[in-house]
Amino acid sequence: MTMHDPIKSPDKDEGPRSLIERASQMYDFRKALSPEAPKLPEAPVAPPAAVAMPAPAPMVPPVAPAPVVAAPVVPPVAAAPVAPRAPVLPVAEVDRDLLRESAFIVPDGPVTSISEEFRIVKRRLLASVQAEINAGLGVAAQRILICSANPGDGKTYSAINLALSIATEKDHDVVLVDADFAKPSILSSLGIAGQSGLMDALADPAVDVQDLIIPTDIPGLSVLPAGRQTNTDSEYLASARTQEVLASLTAGRPGRIVIFDSPPLLAASPAATIAQHVGHALMVVRADVTSERALRDALSLIAGCNQIQLLLNGVKFSPSGRSFGSYYGYGE
Repeated sequence: MTMHDPIKSPDKDEGPRSLIERASQMYDFRKALSPEAPKLPEAPVAPPAAVAMPAPAPMVPPVAPAPVVAAPVVPPVAAAPVAPRAPVLPVAEVDRDLLRESAFIVPDGPVTSISEEFRIVKRRLLASVQAEINAGLGVAAQRILICSANPGDGKTYSAINLALSIATEKDHDVVLVDADFAKPSILSSLGIAGQSGLMDALADPAVDVQDLIIPTDIPGLSVLPAGRQTNTDSEYLASARTQEVLASLTAGRPGRIVIFDSPPLLAASPAATIAQHVGHALMVVRADVTSERALRDALSLIAGCNQIQLLLNGVKFSPSGRSFGSYYGYGE
């Protein structure tokens, strides 16, 4: 076991040993701490320097977030099926030589007695058309039926010549409709190939009659063929579909004239049915051939037509002695 020598405390007789004891001999702490002791002057304290503080930002009220609205889900709409339209028919060339050989009016040809006669006929008809339009007859006033009592009276001949004459008008164009469904002859008389026509549009609501009209190289003249042959021509003509089809022929065309070449009244019934849809009927009477009885019977079948006029065909003389065409040097 290790022994340690004890540390001896300083002897009082030897004098102060610690720094505190030495300091107490040099400085009287009791006197310094007494109330009567003088106070040392305090050093001036500089005021704190002013520090520029940034202005507080204005208080902005919190904006509530806009509610999120889910967009409605729109189901895809299937595209409506588009019915294919028939291709636009090419312009048909009218056979001028065939017109000349058949004694028809030839467009841009010489003035003849026939062309002058039909100028008078068309002028009276167009005046009648305008009078009916002014009277409020409607689109029916733009339709003219060319008919006759019997075959061979000259209705097709008159219909073609009247159409050719009206086509030269500046304020009108004409659609020549072959409504003689049993024996159509308009296309063959003009030298035009056969096409679908009026009866096809009447029988099938999906057929647009506008797609069946054949434009020709004669300005102002178009042709609508007869179309398919059926045993129910009159029934189709008497249906509500006929009004719709005929109205589309003049829709948006106030200057259009529609001419119908119908079968003979005493030979087939369609002519009498067509007469209910037109504003004018031109009855062709062949001189020295059509009997008075046949004429009266035929007129009774179209009595419902608003305007009926007679056209005397095949006259060998003129009571007034007039001779159209000779004035121009092209007398016949």
